[in-house]
Amino acid sequence: MALDVMLCLFIVNLTLQPLVEPDFGWHLRAGLDLIDHGWSLPVTDPYSHTMPDWHWVEHAWLTDGLLALIYRGLGPYGALGVILFFGIVTTTALWIAASLALVRRSARLLAIVGALWVALPYLGARTQLISVLGVAIVLWILNQITAFRTATAWTLPPLFLLWSNLHGGFTAGLFVVAVVMAGHAGLRFLVDRGLVTAGRIAEPLLGWGDLARVAAAFCVSAVATLANPYGWQLHAEIYASLTDRFMLENLVEWRPVSFQGWAGRAYLMYLIGITVLIAGWYRRVEPIRRMLLALFFVLSLFHWRNVTLFLMVSIPLVAQLLEGAGRWAVERLSTAAAVAKAAITSMTVGAALLLVHLGPDHLVHIWNAGTMPETFFEQTEYPIEAVRWIRAHPQEAGDRLYNDYGYGGFLDWWLPEHKVFIDGRMPAWRLGDRWIFSDYLRLNRPDSEALAILNRYGVDWALVNKDSPLAEMLAREPGWHLLYGDAKVDLFRRDG
Repeated sequence: MALDVMLCLFIVNLTLQPLVEPDFGWHLRAGLDLIDHGWSLPVTDPYSHTMPDWHWVEHAWLTDGLLALIYRGLGPYGALGVILFFGIVTTTALWIAASLALVRRSARLLAIVGALWVALPYLGARTQLISVLGVAIVLWILNQITAFRTATAWTLPPLFLLWSNLHGGFTAGLFVVAVVMAGHAGLRFLVDRGLVTAGRIAEPLLGWGDLARVAAAFCVSAVATLANPYGWQLHAEIYASLTDRFMLENLVEWRPVSFQGWAGRAYLMYLIGITVLIAGWYRRVEPIRRMLLALFFVLSLFHWRNVTLFLMVSIPLVAQLLEGAGRWAVERLSTAAAVAKAAITSMTVGAALLLVHLGPDHLVHIWNAGTMPETFFEQTEYPIEAVRWIRAHPQEAGDRLYNDYGYGGFLDWWLPEHKVFIDGRMPAWRLGDRWIFSDYLRLNRPDSEALAILNRYGVDWALVNKDSPLAEMLAREPGWHLLYGDAKVDLFRRDG
């Protein structure tokens, strides 16, 4: 019990994260504007001056509205409410996935903690976590279906109806259902032809009648995803984004996994741990589960963003194998009871020491971030000091702002009266000769013709990273002068 309590506290510490995700600001601003306009969505982009005629598909409109209701409804504790919301979403997703393993609670909690260490860079105020929860729910429904409770399949259409309005990652859920059902159909075909012996398979195998009912529910689910404010255009927007090679190559979360750096090493250790557990204690013949694990492992190597999906698929197996490894150790050690007790005591003490090191400080950090967000941002790389200066000197502001990509969402949130140059919605946006993300990257290369790009977009003031190539260029440019500077950013204004 003590170990479980420590693990739960550790999970709370990891899942509660401050609102520093670069895209959170534009999600919140979109939600606030949505409820202010009677839940009426804008037709074109209302937040940038560079692409105001872009037909913006807000694929997380309902989530953004919910975030705005929490943020505004809780008043001075609004930011804390949002932090708690994402913490609950993350914890629920992990627990649903772990609950698929019929093992002791401690094994589930250990599997969750292991996955959380890997998932740490992807936690916080990320709307993608809604889709992580969605995938966990789909896995639970599929588990019920394969336990021959096929009527559960009809919970899929309302799930996907809601999900398609909460986040564009509903496509991952459809993919999981399609893969698992295709696995069942393929295996059933082999068994019926006598090519595979059913008795050797350690997982339930659906019959053709059950598969037909699930296929019908799947088709209704796919049609249900069209019931969103954009209809088929939502699917077209998702497809266009996922096939935009330039965006995939230049955004970190869409790049292939590298085992360099902290995140890469944590994932590598997780994979090594799974490999050891599988080699030592996985003897069950489960072809569909193995196929799903292998497929999502391969997909995780293609894009960092897919790592969380592999974690959700693998958590039940990790929990199961951890309990198996524990039983194996107890059975083979002569002083089993003493060793088991010592191991549990050691893990409990270790978790307690880590909580002493992390817990209080981190929770105070979260409290400050949630109750005094403006003060909290002084400790971050975000330019809250420059925002204050701009608010205090409105006469100095220009009409068309340049901002760095990482500041776009933050400025949407904290400086809504000014339209941005670029934010996290826009990497795949292009209209005619305006390819905003490409222009942004070219503008920030040391050898670029930055001034020509700024002129093309009519930029007359610029908020740029301190000591960046663009800041150095504008400092030398005769037609520009420095309005404000601090340790984080410089703010320049075009003369005249």
